Amino acid sequence: MNGQFTLITGRTQAQGRGLHLGRDSEAYQRATRLVEMNSDDMAELGLVDGRLVRISTSAGEVQVPVQAGNLPRGMLFMPMGPAANLLVEVETEGTGMPSFKGLTAEVKAV
Repeated sequence: MNGQFTLITGRTQAQGRGLHLGRDSEAYQRATRLVEMNSDDMAELGLVDGRLVRISTSAGEVQVPVQAGNLPRGMLFMPMGPAANLLVEVETEGTGMPSFKGLTAEVKAV
């Protein structure tokens, strides 16, 4: 069971609160080690909240729990943090900032 999606990363309130407690804090780790996806996509892949999935891009892969989010079908969201950073290409195309949006990602149940 797998599928191809578009991954975006971004800031969340939980990620920000955890960051103020420190990058090694449990709150920060919990807030940044997850992926959200559309509940219909989850059902199609046989996934339920909390199930561990492998997210892969051309830059790398991570294993994180999945949870249903208010997203359009075919879209994934990960809070910015160490896990998401492993999925982002280092190439900046001269801008000095890698692309954190619109990444092609594959999802597989673990």
